[in-house]
Amino acid sequence: MSKVTEQKGGIETPLMKQYNQIKARHPEALLLFRVGDFYETFGEDAIKTSKILGIILTKRGAGSSSEIELAGFPHHSLDTYLPKLVRAGQRVAICDQLEDPKLTKTIVKRGVTELVTPGVAFNDQVLEQKKNNFLCAIHLDKNEHGIAFLDVSTGEFLISQGDKNHIDKLLQSFQPTEIVYQKNKNSLYQDLIGNQYHNFRLEDWVFTHEF
Repeated sequence: MSKVTEQKGGIETPLMKQYNQIKARHPEALLLFRVGDFYETFGEDAIKTSKILGIILTKRGAGSSSEIELAGFPHHSLDTYLPKLVRAGQRVAICDQLEDPKLTKTIVKRGVTELVTPGVAFNDQVLEQKKNNFLCAIHLDKNEHGIAFLDVSTGEFLISQGDKNHIDKLLQSFQPTEIVYQKNKNSLYQDLIGNQYHNFRLEDWVFTHEF
């Protein structure tokens, strides 16, 4: 994640310092950063957002040494744009203002209030009402693999294990919107499944028996 810099006289502004601190905690997510009446994205996030949503990509600090890509939309349009970002496979961290700007003389407190991924969504506009929205987890081994499906909107939870053919049949049947798997099995995952589904790699310890 490249650090977003916007400087005044070589000093990082309070807003960008706050943005960078929050972005560092969610490096894999596209960060929607609430600024006044808009959700704004910066840098690489802005480039992705503008392409997916078809909105204008502009520059913050245009012409200065701190120039950075910027793309945003009105906060009341979140229900329109969030589904498009998630269905494009993006993990989206929604960063809101946690206090009334009128009641503070310093920078407004902000924090991530929701992390939405293709497989973990409660928003009615993101979910397709006539079908399940399964998050899938796969534990890969040499010959037999473990697999689980969870729909957080209905509470349905299913688990199984078997060889590649068994896993393929289950994936085709349940059509998960997102698959999570361990980082150290990336080569095996690509050989078995490839990029047919939106996926996200988790730290290896998440898949240990002890955890």
